[in-house]
Amino acid sequence: MKTKDHKTHIGIYGRRNCGKSSIINTLADQQIAIVSDIAGTTTDPVKKSFEILDYAPVILIDTAGIDDTGDLGKKRIQKTLHSISTIDLAILVIADNVFGTFEEDLIEKFNYYKTPFFIIHNKADETRIDKALKSKLEKTHKTSVVNFSTVKTDNFDEIIDLIKKTAPESSKVFKTIIGDLIQPNDVVMLICPIDSEAPSGRMILPQVQLIRDVLDNHCVNIVLQEDQVTEFFRTTNVKPKLAITDSQIFDLAGQLVPKDIPLTSFSTVLARQKGDFENYLKGTPKIDDLKSGDRILILESCSHHVSCEDIGRFKLPAWLKKYCNCELDFDVVSGLDAIQRPIHDYAMVIQCGGCMITKKQIHNRLLPAIEAGIPVSNYGLAIAFVQGIYNRAIEPFKM
Repeated sequence: MKTKDHKTHIGIYGRRNCGKSSIINTLADQQIAIVSDIAGTTTDPVKKSFEILDYAPVILIDTAGIDDTGDLGKKRIQKTLHSISTIDLAILVIADNVFGTFEEDLIEKFNYYKTPFFIIHNKADETRIDKALKSKLEKTHKTSVVNFSTVKTDNFDEIIDLIKKTAPESSKVFKTIIGDLIQPNDVVMLICPIDSEAPSGRMILPQVQLIRDVLDNHCVNIVLQEDQVTEFFRTTNVKPKLAITDSQIFDLAGQLVPKDIPLTSFSTVLARQKGDFENYLKGTPKIDDLKSGDRILILESCSHHVSCEDIGRFKLPAWLKKYCNCELDFDVVSGLDAIQRPIHDYAMVIQCGGCMITKKQIHNRLLPAIEAGIPVSNYGLAIAFVQGIYNRAIEPFKM
C-alpha cells in the first residue's frame, strides 16, 4: 500500500464554473467536490485519494477558480497557484472555447515547475471545442487537448489513458532508500530513540520506512535504542553492514558505533532518496559562513504538536547558534504552507527528511532558494555538520 507521499498528485485547474469539481467527481465516481452553478464554490484545494485500475493510486486536487474576484478571491487564487508546486500532473480545464490570459498564466506556472499537463475542453455536450483552437493549443503548448462531458462520459477512458500517458514516471516508481548500499542477508542497525517526540504506541514514519526497505532488500533489521548499542556490540559478534540513527543523537551514535561501521541518519538517507542531495552537499558546509543576524528558514513536511524536544523548532536552532557562536533568527514553515517572507531574506534553508511529502514537492519547495543562490541543507546533514561527524555521515554514499 502506498502512503500519500508516494501517490501521483493530480491538480485540476481552470476558471470558475468550467466544471473542475464535476470532473473530479466523475473521475473518482464519488461526490467529493461540491458542485454548484454559483461561481467560486470551491475555496481551498480539496484532495481525494483515487485508485486507477492497472496503474497506481493517485490524489486528485480540486482548486478554486483562477479568475476569482475580490479580496477573498485573491487569497483563493494564491492557494490555487501555490498548489501547483505540490503536484506531479496538472489538468487544465476550459469550456465554451474560452482560452486567454488566465490559462496562459497557469501554463507558465506548470512550465516553471516542470509539471506535465493536458487540457480538457469540458461541457462538450453543450459546446465542442473549435478545431482551430484545438490545433493551436496542441501546437503551441505541445500537449493533448480533448473534448469531455461529465454528462455524457463516452470518452472517460480517454481521460484515464491521458493521465497514465502524461504523468511522470518518477511519480509512480517507489525508489528504494538504501537498496544500493546493501546486499541480501546484510545486517542493518537502526538506532531509534524513544522520547517525547516519539508517537505513543508506534514508531515514526522514517523508522518504519527503513524497516520495510531493509526487509524488501532481503536483509536483517537490528532495531534498538541508543542505550542498548554498547551492550549489543559487547555481547554479539554481529557486525552490521550499515548503522542508521535518529539525527538528534548523531553525536552519541558516532561514539557508540565502531568507526569501521558506516553510520548515517534516517533524515540523510531520506534526503538522498527524494531530496535534492547534490545541493544539500553543496549547501551544508555554508553553515560555516553564517553570522549574527542571519535568518534561517526551517521547512517541516508535516504538522504536529510541538514540544521542547522538537528537532526543527528547538534542538536544531540551538545547535546552530552554539556552533556558529552567534545570534541567528529562524522561521519555521510546516506542511506545504507558502513561505511568507521573500526568499532573499534568508541566509540558508534547511529541509526536514520529507517522509510525508513527495520528491517533486521537496524539489519545488527548495527551487526558489536554489535559483536565488541560497544554500540549502537537510536536518540530518546540518546536525551531522554542527556535531562534527558530517564526513562520516556522508561516507556511506561514497562506497
